Amino acid sequence: MASLLLIIIISFLTLQCSLSTAHSPVSFTIPVTKDAATLQYLTTLSYGTPLVPTKLVLDLGGSFLWLHCASRNTPSSSSLTTPHRSLQCLTAKTHKSANSFLSGPVDQHHYQPCQVFPENSITGTIASEGELVEDLMALQSAESKTIHEHQSRFTCSPTSLLHGLAKGARGMVGLARSRSSFPSQVFDNFSTQRKLTLCLSSSKGVLLLGNVAYESEILKSLTFTPLVTSFPSQEYFINVSSVKINGKRLSLDVSEFNEQEGGGGGALTLISSIVPYTTMQSSIYNSFKEAFLDAAVSMNMTRVASVAPFELCFSSLQVGPSVPVIELVLQSEMVKWSVHGRNSMVRVSDEVACLGFLDGGVNLRNSIIIGGYQLEDVIVQFDLATSMVGFSSSLLTKKTKCSDFKFGSSIPAESI
Repeated sequence: MASLLLIIIISFLTLQCSLSTAHSPVSFTIPVTKDAATLQYLTTLSYGTPLVPTKLVLDLGGSFLWLHCASRNTPSSSSLTTPHRSLQCLTAKTHKSANSFLSGPVDQHHYQPCQVFPENSITGTIASEGELVEDLMALQSAESKTIHEHQSRFTCSPTSLLHGLAKGARGMVGLARSRSSFPSQVFDNFSTQRKLTLCLSSSKGVLLLGNVAYESEILKSLTFTPLVTSFPSQEYFINVSSVKINGKRLSLDVSEFNEQEGGGGGALTLISSIVPYTTMQSSIYNSFKEAFLDAAVSMNMTRVASVAPFELCFSSLQVGPSVPVIELVLQSEMVKWSVHGRNSMVRVSDEVACLGFLDGGVNLRNSIIIGGYQLEDVIVQFDLATSMVGFSSSLLTKKTKCSDFKFGSSIPAESI
């Protein structure tokens, strides 16, 4: 029954209007898995001629698609080099490398390959080399399950950039708001709505790119909040005006945080698929920890020894479905992101469950970073056209989960 419910929900997510044709897909489904060892979210994209499936780490904040092209057993016959002074090269250049694009005589650099330096956001390493190329990329239509190929630009990275990625991963697929990100290229190539809908899971989830219909009651009930710009970053930020535990506001003035970064008077909060667990600046975390502990004690939860990397841990014998409710209050008291037991408590053993929120120190680059664990079994939709993000309550309250979604036929491709 639960599986049937989620299939119906996802069907509504990808519903195509009757005037659409097989030649004009309006949305695409991309499977997402979670690597248990690294807690990274992975997907597989097939590219080149012949098509080769390539495992990539999903990065919500990444501006580029980059991969280790040399991992192919057979070089792609459809790969095209992007010239240094082309419009495509200029679009892909970051603000940090804009000067290098403009320097040098035109006749000296025009036909040289475009160099873009991708970043491994897991380790923070920026490559010292990287060639921007264009090649075929295959995607599965959500409506017809047919395979559509399109020209996509990505950077071929050096082997050294793979350090820190999950076993078998050959790059990262950036989903940020930049014009060079993978979703932006798909939206432009297929003239579809600029929406990406994410349903992460501890096992198998889904990413949908493109049009979304709203016949489902869950989709109609999505809570929306504006995306906040924090120039020059193209990542996804929201504004958190306050934090509550069991309805009690933390004794902390978050308006002091990140005003200089465009936080709009609240705590500038990043939504990340790279950070495993929600992380807070120390001043916020300390107040948050004490409030959660007080609420937990009042609910007869027994604290036990900490288990790294978590600080607050409890006997799982007392940790059931009723644990303190965490609320991130957004643009008003009526708009809240509520985090319940499944997304707040991490079971580390049969006897112990820990609060899945971490202290990021005093120098954390953002006030709050919402991590992947808190996004699991929640539908999160980024609407780039309206600069809004919508989120559902936990699907577990509907007795279903993201991993219940069933995919159609796979992309035929050469094995690596």
